[in-house]
Amino acid sequence: MSNNYLGTNVVSQIGLIVQDIEKTSEAYAEFFGVDKPNIFWTDEWDKSKAEYKGEPCEARAKLAFFNMGSLQLELIEPDEKPSTWREFLDSKGEGVHHIAFTIDGMKEKINILNEHQMPCIQKGEYEGGRYSYIDTVKQLKVLIEILENDQK
Repeated sequence: MSNNYLGTNVVSQIGLIVQDIEKTSEAYAEFFGVDKPNIFWTDEWDKSKAEYKGEPCEARAKLAFFNMGSLQLELIEPDEKPSTWREFLDSKGEGVHHIAFTIDGMKEKINILNEHQMPCIQKGEYEGGRYSYIDTVKQLKVLIEILENDQK
């Protein structure tokens, strides 16, 4: 895959922006006949070190994850602070926000994508790894998220 920007073509997650995570997670749980997942808040800035458009980002979101075999469905309910999540909800409403890929070499991948006019618009840390949202809307018609998990 020498020409593959990410080093993988396996989609690991689809992220949806929602207005009401409680109601939406209940609907998905009922639809799939599974237990409703735990809903939790993203970390505060002191842990996440999040940046949005190159500036420190104090935005947080409620998250819920449905593990659906090889693919994870992520529900995201943003708070009111500026973020890619809030921008999406305010401009487009609820819907598919991103498709995600698990990669190795976050900095290298961000540089490659940036060279191809696909800039990082939001990034941060989570327990066990880091994420970056890449603006690929012009080229791919959707944002992508790259996830890098720490080696165990």
